[in-house]
Amino acid sequence: MSIETLFTVLAVKSWTEFWWVVIGLGGQLMFTARFLVQWIASERARNSVVPLAFWYFSLAGGAILFAYAVYRRDPVFILGQSMGIIIYSRNLWLIHANRRNV
Repeated sequence: MSIETLFTVLAVKSWTEFWWVVIGLGGQLMFTARFLVQWIASERARNSVVPLAFWYFSLAGGAILFAYAVYRRDPVFILGQSMGIIIYSRNLWLIHANRRNV
């Protein structure tokens, strides 16, 4: 596959845009990984479980996708990811605060 074809498929016009698409895809893979982690943990426990790794993958994926959305200047995507980052961070803070108090 030629560079021109790859750029056309990814709808990019420069190497900078190409690397931002790669970063965006990386963020999306983090989001996918969090669901796989949650599913595997639940299957092992034979109960619905949300492991700590779920929240870390959520935060990492959200932060990466937020950066991608800012680069693309997409206000809908920016707002959606910013809310998620706040929620994921809060959940991690609550989990760690609870562990310190136990």
